Amino acid sequence: MTYSIIAFDPETRECGVAVQSHWFSVGGLVTWGEPGIGAVATQAVVEPAYGPRGLERMRAGRTAPEALAELIAADELGAARQVAMVDAHGGIAAHTGSDCMPFAGQEVGHHHSCQANLMRTGEVWEAMSEAYLGAGGSLAERLLDALDAGEAAGGDLRGRQSAAILVVGPEGEPWQRLVDLRVEDHEDPLAELRRIVRLGGSYELMREGDEIWVAGDKAKAADLYVEAWERTPDSHELKFWAALSLIERGEPEPGVALLREAIDEQPGWRQMIDRLTVEMSPSIEEVRRLLGDYGAGTP
Repeated sequence: MTYSIIAFDPETRECGVAVQSHWFSVGGLVTWGEPGIGAVATQAVVEPAYGPRGLERMRAGRTAPEALAELIAADELGAARQVAMVDAHGGIAAHTGSDCMPFAGQEVGHHHSCQANLMRTGEVWEAMSEAYLGAGGSLAERLLDALDAGEAAGGDLRGRQSAAILVVGPEGEPWQRLVDLRVEDHEDPLAELRRIVRLGGSYELMREGDEIWVAGDKAKAADLYVEAWERTPDSHELKFWAALSLIERGEPEPGVALLREAIDEQPGWRQMIDRLTVEMSPSIEEVRRLLGDYGAGTP
């Protein structure tokens, strides 16, 4: 009993699925995807097997409509299922069984499908589709906008509890994900999901910076570390590495001020400074000199 959206982005060739429900850990049941293959949302009287079985059929060459039709035809409880699939070529299919609890329905549009059951109103899926088509930004951002619109149009009759989003690229290993985040139990799961998607993007910048650092371009890596913190300034982890990067870039005053903030929030960062080597942080001796005894001796 939930509402979800699946979509294909023709520019990036990404496939994605997002969901919210008053059910614990909804992402573990509803959202499925594989790079270069597609994505699946399975809900209502949920049968999680539609996820791997649908992906298996699309991997074997079936389109999303073909894969879904085969699975529904073989399912004795098909009338109680609500399932949507998208393949890596933009094919879309959705099924809302006649036994799904009202309000229940679907809106299949260009490269996307919105589906919902046990909703407070019968306007949810259409509102989601309109929001998705009118949204900008990345595929993940547009999926989140669609979920927000579904909530605004009434949402789950029972309220809110969990949410999830999954985005896969046009190629890669089966386990690789561009976005794979869940809110398992929260009073405002959509706000929390949006927050951690933003945080996840910042950590992706950090990972990119790490690779560039190892490759030898420390100046570019420092810029990425600072940008990651600027996107999500509440993270003391990102704050710490941005502070070192500012000092590395020749900006000692803001760097030390930021470093002190990080230490105040998590004293363990002071010990981290003592453990870093010049190979890990070329400016670490300058950092120690500028910081002095600040935070020393904290547990």
